[in-house]
Amino acid sequence: MQVVILAAGRGTRMGPLTETIPKPMLPVADRPLVAHVADAAVDAGAEELVLTVGYGGDQVREYFGERYAGVPVHYAEQSDQLGTADALRVAVDHVDGPFAVLNGDNLCRAADLDTLFDAVPAVGAYRVDDPSSYGVLRTENGVVTEVVEKPDNPETNTINAGAYAFPADVVDLLDVPRSERGERELTDVLDRVIERDTVSAVDFEEWMDVGHPWELLAANERRLPTPDRGRADGGTETTTTGGIRSHKLVDFGAPDGDVHPDATIRGDVVRESGVQVGPGVVIEGPVLLRSGCSIGPNAYVRGPTLVGPGARIGHAVEVKNSVVMADASIGHLSYVGDSIVGPRVNLGAGTNVANLRHDGEPVSVTVGDRRVSTGRRKFGTVLGPDVKTGIQTGIHPGVTLSAGVRTTPGEIVSRDR
Repeated sequence: MQVVILAAGRGTRMGPLTETIPKPMLPVADRPLVAHVADAAVDAGAEELVLTVGYGGDQVREYFGERYAGVPVHYAEQSDQLGTADALRVAVDHVDGPFAVLNGDNLCRAADLDTLFDAVPAVGAYRVDDPSSYGVLRTENGVVTEVVEKPDNPETNTINAGAYAFPADVVDLLDVPRSERGERELTDVLDRVIERDTVSAVDFEEWMDVGHPWELLAANERRLPTPDRGRADGGTETTTTGGIRSHKLVDFGAPDGDVHPDATIRGDVVRESGVQVGPGVVIEGPVLLRSGCSIGPNAYVRGPTLVGPGARIGHAVEVKNSVVMADASIGHLSYVGDSIVGPRVNLGAGTNVANLRHDGEPVSVTVGDRRVSTGRRKFGTVLGPDVKTGIQTGIHPGVTLSAGVRTTPGEIVSRDR
């Protein structure tokens, strides 16, 4: 089975995080988001991958190369963002026979994809609490009869998971008209297939759309490696469980790093090579420490937390349930909770992130020109690449700082900048 993975979008809903990194390449545990999709596809039997690329395509090409996880990789360039059907259209030169299409920002299990690949034509189906923001599937006896986009009064909570298994001749159905938002939609192609063929609805046990910063947090919460999801007990073996592959994880006894004997490690804590852990540090898993990062002295890191390659968590810093991206520095005497800290961010001494509304309501974040609820009672900040804060900066819940923003010493930041 050939698998086309749509990975051309920038991901504007991710805000400043995608100002230098395309959304598919944002970190989820030990690899980019789109790599989780590719791994699940390969584990489900994909014999060839076709990646559509656009914004930040060079980063995708550099990561995957010409072969990934033992299978050939091809690339198709979508120069203009004209929709998912257009993204598939640019990839069809690499397709020969039945094929699958997956979104590069949707997490799912290899076992579910395995079932999907065997059911051509088919679409992945997933049940959610609130289906009004998705395409809702109408089915009869497991057969899809209609897709209703974002209905006000959904008849069912079963949504289109954005995963498809198509027969080869679907490439002749891709010339669909533009939608109201000016794009050629893959769901319109699916409508044509439903009219012509019997399309199965394949129930997915796990699925997640990672489109907003708080969903990136949730994705890391799910995918941080633990003893049953990768090596936490030493060695460099590559293991796969349930579509999750962990690469070259080493334990705290590894000779290529330095862990002070006064450090306290509890729970599922995994580190890569070259990690430095200082005296007085307390780490409570699940936590993943990427290569070359340093913790402490006297720091407190609580999971689920990802500390990226080369990042520095300094003296008396507390980090809780956060993603700290590559080469970021939280130098000393600071608190960061439930937040996304972009690459090369530098937080001045005493920078504190507030992550809780005391009225009990979920924290909201500005996405585009509107406020959107995160659905989380605790959510801190989203800091874009190269943000730098002055000492004693305070940041309110839900505040977003764009790439390169600076704050002054003692400043209280209550609005996006």
